[in-house]
Formats: sequence, C-alpha cells, structure tokens
Amino acid sequence: MALAPRTEARKEQRPTGRKPPPRHTFWGSTIGKKTVMAVSGLILLGYLVAHVVGNLKVFFGPEEFNAYGHWLRTMGAPVLHREWALWGVRLLLLAAVVAHAVSAYQLSRLDRRARPTGYVHRRRRASYATRTMRWGGVIVALFVVWHILDLTTLTVNGNAQPGRPYENVVATFSTWYGNVIYLTAMLAVGLHVRHGFWSAAQTLGIGSARRDRALRAAANGLALVLTAGFCAVPVAVMTGVVS
Repeated sequence: MALAPRTEARKEQRPTGRKPPPRHTFWGSTIGKKTVMAVSGLILLGYLVAHVVGNLKVFFGPEEFNAYGHWLRTMGAPVLHREWALWGVRLLLLAAVVAHAVSAYQLSRLDRRARPTGYVHRRRRASYATRTMRWGGVIVALFVVWHILDLTTLTVNGNAQPGRPYENVVATFSTWYGNVIYLTAMLAVGLHVRHGFWSAAQTLGIGSARRDRALRAAANGLALVLTAGFCAVPVAVMTGVVS
C-alpha cells in the first residue's frame, strides 16, 4: 500500500510520446498578419496623403515647389542634421512596405493552402478592386522603383536638374511614357486604397453594421481624392498649366 503513491507518481512522470501543441505567436497567426498588414497600410496611406498635398504645391510655381523640396531635406533643423529626418521617414516607409508586402504574401499562401482548388464561380460581391488587389500591389511596387529612379536619384530622368524638383517634375511629365507610367500607377493606387482602407477598418475592429456605409463612403472618397490629386500634376503639365 505504501508503494502505490510512488508508482502513480512514476506513471505521471513518464513521457507520453506526444508533442506539445505549438504555441502560436502574434505574427504566426492569421489575425496577427492581417493586423500588421492593416497598420503598415495605414502608415503608407498617411504618407500618400502628405505626399499628394506636397505635390499640389507645384501649382504655386517653381519657387514655392523648390522651397518645399529644400524643406524636406532640412526639416528638423537645427536640432537634426541635414536629411536626418528625411532618412528617418524613408526608413519608416521602407519598414512599412516590407511588412505590408510580406504579410500580404504570407496571407495569400495561407489562403491558397486552405483552398487548394479555385472557386468554380466567382463571388458576385467581389468588386474589381478586390479581384485586382494583388496585381495592383505589384504595379504600385514596380512604380515605386521607377519613381525613385526618376525623381529621387534622377537616374532615368534625361533632363534632370539636381536641386530643382519643379523642373524635374515638368521634365518627367513632358514625355508620353512618363505620363502613361504615372497615370496607370495612380489608378492602381486608387483601387488599392479603396479596398485596403475598408479591409484595414474591418481588421482593426472599426467596422460595424452601423458604420459600414460611412466607411465605404470614406474609402471611396479617399481613393477618389488621392487619385485626382496625384493625376492633376501630369495632366497640368500636359495641358501647359504647369510649365
């Protein structure tokens, strides 16, 4: 009778041979990836809003626009050295882009694993922006590379003038291919923002039955304003309003 407790204790200590269930991390979960994608997307959206406001300063003439370009390199002065704040913004945007792209790619892989065979019929409620979300992201990513080479490093801008952003913008949109690339990318940005803003709101728990109409209106309005604002610059150069 005295040995019974020890025997039971030994049985309890014996390994069962079963592996413990995996511990799910925040990034390892689907909701974690969606949250990272939503937050990084909102960071990029905030940049787009600031960027389009800055772009529209081109309508106030070369002095105003070139002064804005100079301010971007000296913002934070005299506390920060020249371009420190600008590089901080660039690093933040780079981190947001990487996080957004990686989470989107991994969510796409998870979706394919869960549904190895495609739907026989497309869902009627799926909008054009939803169906083209992935390709739109690829178009925007390729455009970002072109945009940096064109107006930041001036590598592909044949008539570039270092330190003269107004003249460089006019030079870019004085070519047919510059306009085609930019306008196509801005349409893709608009569709991406329209669907992405809505998806981010749902992921972060902002959406509800009462807010759905307002969120859809906000997504449509934001996408329209951004697209129109970005497209206004090349159209102005093509029509001679900005020259």
